Amino acid sequence: MYFSMPSIRRPRHPLVRALSLLLGVAMIGVLLVFGLVVAGVLLVGGGVLLAVRQWKQVRAPAKPAVPNATHQPAVLEGEFVVIRQGRPVAH
Repeated sequence: MYFSMPSIRRPRHPLVRALSLLLGVAMIGVLLVFGLVVAGVLLVGGGVLLAVRQWKQVRAPAKPAVPNATHQPAVLEGEFVVIRQGRPVAH
């Protein structure tokens, strides 16, 4: 089975050709402006989001310092097994 799309014939009248050219250029311009507006909204929205996050981080209350408290680092307790690379060893 052979499927063929009908060929699009360009109009012969010069005025119709000029109007179709102007319509195509106008459509590309509209798409370009729409893309720039979307990019601007995303850029401004991202800047506002970053500013709000930074503002919340600065305004977060600091933890009260406890005098005479020794600083204990966080320790991860558990049992660890050393795995050696190389030949497998039967246990």
